[in-house]
Amino acid sequence: MKDDNRKHPFRYSKQDVEAAQEVPDTPQTRSPAYALAFADNEFLCRDELRPVRLQLELLKPEMLMDEEDIRSTIVLFGGARIPEPAKKDTARTETLSGLSQYYEEARIFAKLMTERSDGHEDVIVTGGGPGVMEAGNRGAIDAGGRSIGLNIVLPHEQAPNAYVSPELCFNFHYFAIRKMHFLMRAKAVAVFPGGFGTLDETFEALTLIQTGRMAPVPFLLFGEEFWRSIINWEALADAGTISEEDLSLFKFVETGQQAMDVIDAWEKSPARAAIPGR
Repeated sequence: MKDDNRKHPFRYSKQDVEAAQEVPDTPQTRSPAYALAFADNEFLCRDELRPVRLQLELLKPEMLMDEEDIRSTIVLFGGARIPEPAKKDTARTETLSGLSQYYEEARIFAKLMTERSDGHEDVIVTGGGPGVMEAGNRGAIDAGGRSIGLNIVLPHEQAPNAYVSPELCFNFHYFAIRKMHFLMRAKAVAVFPGGFGTLDETFEALTLIQTGRMAPVPFLLFGEEFWRSIINWEALADAGTISEEDLSLFKFVETGQQAMDVIDAWEKSPARAAIPGR
């Protein structure tokens, strides 16, 4: 975090954290009650402090991305299990191995987008993990750019992939806050084949757009055959649970270049000019 340049006559909290570590070792100073509240991890993890933790998890990435002048992002959602084509595993299902092409398309799309980015607009953001997420961050590296990773602590350890820009690599406890950060700066959403997590992220974003809680953005589903095989979109409209117009909220694409073409057409469309900024 950047140096604090505020000027005021009061002691800084950091100074008191350091001073508190130098006090004599006594039963009183060893007591948990004596610890400074904001420097007491055990206290911060109490159930009653959940609202504070939610606020901190929203605030920290927001402040750091503002300091890095990240103004807009291109979101990549997709499965952690989608393998790199060169690393196909015989233990994987035939279908999953067949989906490895989307690792490469995610990498290509991220590279193409990053080549047009100045490092502040249209910055690639992924979940920071393996599979499609790795491909997205890797594509940004291929283009000589930087990218964001929004990792999350899982029961089975998930470390950030090696291609996330370190200064833009974040870790979350709350899925809800993480998903909010995915969309706060989004100028487009690209969704690749995936599992429950990808479906959750996809439908939450579509719901926000459908209900007017989020401005429309290009919403790209990579792999029409995959998406039509797991979701009967037209059946939802036929049943009346969504409207026919809702089917136009997204487009199917197969390649990174097709996705770029959709985004370019969107940027030139009259409807785009009427959408307010963030």
